[in-house]
Amino acid sequence: MENLSTMKRKRRILIIGATSSIAEHCARLWIEKSSCDFVFVGRNLERLKIISDDILIRDSQSSIKLITMDFYDPKKIATGIDQIMQEAPVDIVLVAHGSLLAQPECEDNLTTCRDSLLINLISPILFIEACAKHFAVQNSGTLAIIGSVAGDRGRKSNYIYGSAKSGLWRVAQGLQHRFANTKVQITFIKPGPTDTPMTAKLKVNGTKLEPVKNVARQIVLGIDRGDRIIYTPPKWRVIMWVIQHLPSVIFNRLNI
Repeated sequence: MENLSTMKRKRRILIIGATSSIAEHCARLWIEKSSCDFVFVGRNLERLKIISDDILIRDSQSSIKLITMDFYDPKKIATGIDQIMQEAPVDIVLVAHGSLLAQPECEDNLTTCRDSLLINLISPILFIEACAKHFAVQNSGTLAIIGSVAGDRGRKSNYIYGSAKSGLWRVAQGLQHRFANTKVQITFIKPGPTDTPMTAKLKVNGTKLEPVKNVARQIVLGIDRGDRIIYTPPKWRVIMWVIQHLPSVIFNRLNI
């Protein structure tokens, strides 16, 4: 009877940074498979409500709890995640928040530089560690972290943002080592340039961007497969391998 009960239970999915366009499209794909119990965490309640309403129109059998939180306060993050995780088991945590602050602005203004590191590195790590503690106790669950191909090699066009994503990748590797002999899955996601509001300036400048629906689909499929690393689109695995292995004498000539 316990197995039947478990099979019937809807997946409980916690999304940190649920107003992210990629996260929103992942939620849409999850409910296409089956209804879910979502917990959406963000900083703007009105934006969370808009996304929640869209999901519930698509699937009225799903449930969504909306939570606003200070994304930089360790004590509030710890308390908030403790409450969420203690209410019921969480099957998937998707850490999706971040912001692409322009490299020249980070160079010219140290406050902007600090803000980029806070939202792209420090804040995600705080949420990751808060969730990992509970997954360690329940010995199950998937912790999926959205990084970026920008973290694979420092480039003059975005090295502050890239350094934050590189740091997240090191954290994910450490977690994969920590949970290697458990039932906890750690998935790190490395999207290439994706068509979202965050990359609107890149689109204006003519950068080719991948449709967010495609990226979300590959993320959801990769999580379900238990992938440790997801490059999306997959071509970026090859592209970044080449970039990583270029000798400096060649790499330094590139305007990237």
